Amino acid sequence: MADQKEVVITGIGLVSSHGEGAEHHWNLFGKDQSPEPVVNLDIVPPYGVHPMPEMDWANQIPRKDQRQMENWQRLGTYSAGLALDDAGIKENEDLLSSMDLVVAAGGGERDVETDENILKDAIASNDREQVLLDRLSTDLRPTLFLAQLSNLLAGNISIVHKVTGSSRTYMGEESAGVTVINNAMARIASGQSTHMLIGGSYNADRPDALLPHVLAHYLYDGGKDGVHARQKNGGGMRLGSVGAFLVLEEAGHAKARGVKPYAKLSGVAADLGTRDGDKGFARLDTMLEKLPVTPDAIVSGATGVSDATRFEMDYLKKKFGDDFPVRAMQTQIGQSLEANFPACVAFAALALHNNGFYAPFEPDEKPAPDSVSSVLVTSIGHVCSEGFAVLEKA
Repeated sequence: MADQKEVVITGIGLVSSHGEGAEHHWNLFGKDQSPEPVVNLDIVPPYGVHPMPEMDWANQIPRKDQRQMENWQRLGTYSAGLALDDAGIKENEDLLSSMDLVVAAGGGERDVETDENILKDAIASNDREQVLLDRLSTDLRPTLFLAQLSNLLAGNISIVHKVTGSSRTYMGEESAGVTVINNAMARIASGQSTHMLIGGSYNADRPDALLPHVLAHYLYDGGKDGVHARQKNGGGMRLGSVGAFLVLEEAGHAKARGVKPYAKLSGVAADLGTRDGDKGFARLDTMLEKLPVTPDAIVSGATGVSDATRFEMDYLKKKFGDDFPVRAMQTQIGQSLEANFPACVAFAALALHNNGFYAPFEPDEKPAPDSVSSVLVTSIGHVCSEGFAVLEKA
């Protein structure tokens, strides 16, 4: 619509197994040769994890506030602070007090030690119900449940960084990450907001995170293979610890404060439905038609799960040809569920800002032109939900 306002990305806060910071990631990835993925095969062998890097949480989170957070909350709060710093908003109380916040979050982390102790006692007891009742009054404290509330990530960001406009939290794995981008763009484009902090985080460095995916046969157990190579061995995800937050602004708002954007967010589309044959492709066609720009390259959130990844790659080849440059980011940073789409959008914005693109992560990926002016970001969830975003040079 003619009255829609332009939306730009002015801040990026990024933490992955490769380290922290937007500039750090571009310096690693934006070269002629990509780095080796950082994979830990020892947490729950044989399933690899892209682990959290060494972190000094105090760089962004006061020590008194760290005590009440789990690591996924620390990771999100930390990367949110990086984004605010990057956008030049961190110390501006007027901007912070009017800034809206949208977070993609999963459930909290389990107390693995408590779980194991309860299971041991239950196995040794003839009255397992009584064991659970006893444990309710000793181990399973109300504060333990409160620490697991998904919207506490948004609460911690508001407290630590003083972002005190409206606040929303979405749950739902990859779809939650798509929704925060979609929601933020719609609100800024329609004039409901001028500047927003959005994103998500995921801590994969814990057995309780891997267990449900192992039981559902979603994880890859073949070592350090990339997304494409996994398809030849049955497919599967490799989880990754990621914090990814973005500052989105109305273009005039950013210009008024003298900020040069990373990129323009030109369109977002999302859907949920069948992936059967032509019906699935037709839904993706409808999504793609909503985007105003034909891309020069693709940053893919492909998970590696065989059916979902085959569906996505078959569609992209059909639509853009065999030689189109596609980069499957999860080869490098792993499957971060709620943080996946915000992270991929961040990598697309970095490429546009630096007038380049990423070298192939695997032999199956095609070379890219020296520079790109538009990038498509994809998210085909490992179970369900689809999302596209297109970014252009600002």
